[in-house]
Amino acid sequence: MKAHAKLSASGSHRWLACPGSIKAEEGRPDKKSFFADEGSAAHELMDICLTEEQSPFDWEGKPLIEYNAITVTREMCEGVQFYIDYINQFYPDGADMYVEKPVDFSEWVPEGWGTADTIIYSTDGQTVDVFDLKFGKGIVSAQENSQGLLYMLGAAEHWYCAPKNFRFHIVQPRLDHIDTWQLTRDELLERGEWIKERAALALTDDAPRVPGEKQCQYCKAKADCPPLGKLTTDVLMTDFDTMQTTNPDRLDAETLRKAMDAKKLIVSWLDAVEEHITTTINETGRFPGYKLVEGRSLRQWSSDAEAEKRLTQLLGDDAFERKVLSVAKAEKTLGKKRVAEIADLIEKPKGKPTLAPESDPRPSIFDVSAEFDSFN
Repeated sequence: MKAHAKLSASGSHRWLACPGSIKAEEGRPDKKSFFADEGSAAHELMDICLTEEQSPFDWEGKPLIEYNAITVTREMCEGVQFYIDYINQFYPDGADMYVEKPVDFSEWVPEGWGTADTIIYSTDGQTVDVFDLKFGKGIVSAQENSQGLLYMLGAAEHWYCAPKNFRFHIVQPRLDHIDTWQLTRDELLERGEWIKERAALALTDDAPRVPGEKQCQYCKAKADCPPLGKLTTDVLMTDFDTMQTTNPDRLDAETLRKAMDAKKLIVSWLDAVEEHITTTINETGRFPGYKLVEGRSLRQWSSDAEAEKRLTQLLGDDAFERKVLSVAKAEKTLGKKRVAEIADLIEKPKGKPTLAPESDPRPSIFDVSAEFDSFN
């Protein structure tokens, strides 16, 4: 397994926003998940295909070298091919491509280094393109992306006298999403100075802990973070001591807005607290005021094979349920080359109205001008 820098590029969104998170997370174990392993496997497949000029589809149904627990699926093959097709647009004859390229950004971050998925140095020597494959299903923006900044700074250090322009590309094949951010060398180095200041602060003993939705999301120290706990308490108790009742209908709009702004962060913190208490009880057998009990369960067949056999004898064809595949499953089963054959059968109804902050780029479903026109 690859080692990680203390001030890593992948975790930079956290320590840049919350410098105190570095010390707070020390000694806490990493959380493993299938989705993280799946993403690592997709990167391994990408590395193999680009360095050895193989087709990802040659690996379908096979385990990978490092991530043997992950079997390569057709979806992974299609995703890696999507990535390869995209980066090849920036790889004309004479350009240099570097796959799983180590980058050193220690000029700005003490002992800072990382591994960029792919870097292409243009034929004219004026542009460096840095590509990042994201195999997850959450939209990631390339704009002001701190991981991309550090990789580009590392590339700027490597080719110190040459490139004038830098581009960072986020490629998310499972979402058909590509985002690109372009900077001049001067713009990049200006941001590098800010990063240098934040990195130095993160390594101090009294670095501040600054709670926020983005930096707290995957923080290992979230559950027992005092500033996050205080923020939550402050939001929940705002003006409650002066209220005759805690009925939300009686709170003013500003108080309700502040509570809504902090909803995701508060829920995320409470989930982390519950997980922390549960883990403590599992490890020690106790936690003041709480215990683990057996939850509700549903009946199930002791043997699916025996149940199928017995019910077939008793009910015949009525022992089975049959329903058509969902759109997503049908598209996955057919593959991208055949989805056009069912395109005319697919419709997308309007989504359920969802509350969103005014900064959300989606338009409001309540068009005041249209309603006004209806009265004329």
